[in-house]
Amino acid sequence: MTTLIFGGTTIGAEEFSSRVANIAGGLDRLGVGDGDVVALMLRNEPVFVEAMLAVRLTGAYFCPINRHFKAEEAGHILRDTGAKVLVIHADLLAQIGGAIPGGVQVLVVAPLPETRAAFGIGAGPWPVPPNAIGWDGWLGAQQAYDGPARRARGNMPYTSGTTGRPKGVRRDPVPAGAAAVMLAAQAELNRIGFGIAPGMRTLIAAPVYHSAPNLVAMQAALYDATMVIEPRFDAERTLMQIEAHRLDHLYLVPTLMVRLLKLPEEARRRYDLSSMRYVSCMGSFCAPEVKARMLDWWGPVIFEAYAASELGLITVIAPEEARRKPGSVGRPAETVAGKATVRILDDEGREAPVGSVGTIYCRQPAVPDFTYNNDDAARRSLERDGLWTVGDMGYVDADGYLFICDRAADMVISGGVNIYPAEIEQALIAMPEVADCAVFGIPDPEFGEAVAAAVQLREGHLADAAGVQRFLAERIADYKVPRLVVFHASLPREETGKIFKRKLRDPYWKDAGRRI
Repeated sequence: MTTLIFGGTTIGAEEFSSRVANIAGGLDRLGVGDGDVVALMLRNEPVFVEAMLAVRLTGAYFCPINRHFKAEEAGHILRDTGAKVLVIHADLLAQIGGAIPGGVQVLVVAPLPETRAAFGIGAGPWPVPPNAIGWDGWLGAQQAYDGPARRARGNMPYTSGTTGRPKGVRRDPVPAGAAAVMLAAQAELNRIGFGIAPGMRTLIAAPVYHSAPNLVAMQAALYDATMVIEPRFDAERTLMQIEAHRLDHLYLVPTLMVRLLKLPEEARRRYDLSSMRYVSCMGSFCAPEVKARMLDWWGPVIFEAYAASELGLITVIAPEEARRKPGSVGRPAETVAGKATVRILDDEGREAPVGSVGTIYCRQPAVPDFTYNNDDAARRSLERDGLWTVGDMGYVDADGYLFICDRAADMVISGGVNIYPAEIEQALIAMPEVADCAVFGIPDPEFGEAVAAAVQLREGHLADAAGVQRFLAERIADYKVPRLVVFHASLPREETGKIFKRKLRDPYWKDAGRRI
């Protein structure tokens, strides 16, 4: 049975199960049912995990919303999903303002003291708007769900994919006739690629609104885990929690590994990490030197994978393989449903020779097909001969190991977070002083990539970098605001008139020793 630990509080298995059942009963009485959507805009707290499991019982999708999102970003997702219910931390209500569509029932959760301390949030009070419901009072009045058993739908993550605004990845439930094989295959895939196992003892410190930590938290809860939840990642506290709770599992993006490696040697040696058995690493490119240093420190427990919300988990590389194949993300994962397919295709759709770079197309048979919510045409544009791509470029070596080289699209991945430049450019071009702009990724020693903006001002107008950043911070999530703003008298353009981003981006990468 699942146990949650948050700060000084332990939610035992019986209490956890009761809370999940009561939340599901309450959602059912709010009209949530098969195929509906419940949006969750929450920080890492037990309520996030409890709500996800409860939504599954009702047959609805849960849709995590990034806590950084402002009104336009969150409003787009709420409108696009047609969410029936929004569960949101009270302090986040102000930043999405009037973007909540009419008809959405809002449940307001007061942030716990540990959360307030971690994020510097005041103690409140947190008044509940007239059209909303306070979480604690509402939950206290609920009874356990007693409706019919419904097929679980799970997560509907929003991702930019390769183009445009974020799109919801919606998968239908596993067909009843294929349930036994598919569920067994998915369990095997979660074990191979994420280290999910019954009775695991894990730390959830990465934001649960992101797809991979969300999957780990959900699956761990389904596998009777002991789950330590942290409001946010802290490098030394992570080591302390591993020792204190004898944790054996952890999910990390490469940025968090870098932060661990930056700890003073004294702090790194202070804690007993011998209980650790499996560290799942994905979300962005992990530099070989970072992985090698982690392996030297933690031992053979670092497993890296290539995965995406659309694709599922495609490849995995074990620690011993990583020593032999530095920079690789592994070979296709295989389950009872079959082995994942990986093909490298050139611009004409022909299979590229071994070692040649092309677009990565793949398929994981353990993962059902998907569509983009309300945009199936965009989903179809990713497919070629039954395989899918998210625009990544790479090659396969003679031993069948996949290496990621670059992205065909302009996506920036900073600290494991996908950032789509077109969205930032659309916001920036609305600044009165700006004539044109281009946004792209540049090397960053901690986050892998950082966002940079090249700006051309209108004739006779003045602006500085701080002004640009302030303008954007009022319109988009803070992590999307460019760290570097450079002004150009004239932006380089191709003959078609399109901005030549490569000429802007390449000087920053010239001496980086890598391409992403």
